[in-house]
Amino acid sequence: MNKKYLSGYLAIIFSMMLYCLPAVGQKVLATIVKNGEVRIGTSGNQPPYSMKSKTGELMGFEVDLANALATNMGVKLKLVEMPFSELLDALKSNKVDAIMSGMTITPERNLVALFAGPYTISGKSILTKSSKVAAFNADSGSMAKKYKIVCLKGSTSEEFVKTVMAKQELIAVSNYDDGVNMVINDQADAMVADKPICVISIMKYPGKDLVTTEQPLTIEPIGVALPSGDPQFLNLVSNYISTLQISGTLAGLEQKWFKNGSWMLSVK
Repeated sequence: MNKKYLSGYLAIIFSMMLYCLPAVGQKVLATIVKNGEVRIGTSGNQPPYSMKSKTGELMGFEVDLANALATNMGVKLKLVEMPFSELLDALKSNKVDAIMSGMTITPERNLVALFAGPYTISGKSILTKSSKVAAFNADSGSMAKKYKIVCLKGSTSEEFVKTVMAKQELIAVSNYDDGVNMVINDQADAMVADKPICVISIMKYPGKDLVTTEQPLTIEPIGVALPSGDPQFLNLVSNYISTLQISGTLAGLEQKWFKNGSWMLSVK
């Protein structure tokens, strides 16, 4: 084919793609605007990202962030609770419009969803009892003993254990409270989770001999998962997150939920 005709042909194809893009991209966004409501999926049990108050209401860093997002969009917020491992499937099946649940942005997840953010950075840590630390250190060279390691089902913590701690016995749970209680009651030797969750667990269960690693073992970006093939919605949410960051709102929320533990008096 003549180069002149080839370039013209490619230009026509590109123009058609651009013409079709808004029709696809505005599908979810148009529904949100029409209904006046955005549905955001969350596990509801990942403190300080989300948790239940004593009155049974959801609270946490991402709950505040989701409210700010809905307010900026001019729509009502509907938080949809479900196990963490079911969130991506719910997004793909249009049961939720977005996910905000301490979800790390990974290549595998990016194959099925778009991500806006990150709005915070986390990393893996290990929660255990101080009485077990000496035994871990003594066995660190040979790792002859098989330890029971608990983690959240479907999370990057589960993948971390499978990859880095492959010789250990993995126990996947549906929520962190179950995992922490297993460590406290010696049903598990340790729990792998995001650093903030490990720190908050120690604060939540004082006097239970819980300790965590001083520095995170990994660096993980946390973002909003959005439906694939929806660039307009992605653009909108990305712009709002940037605005919240520039305005100092995100910094204020991090101070409130990650550094100031006074909110724990309101936790169920």
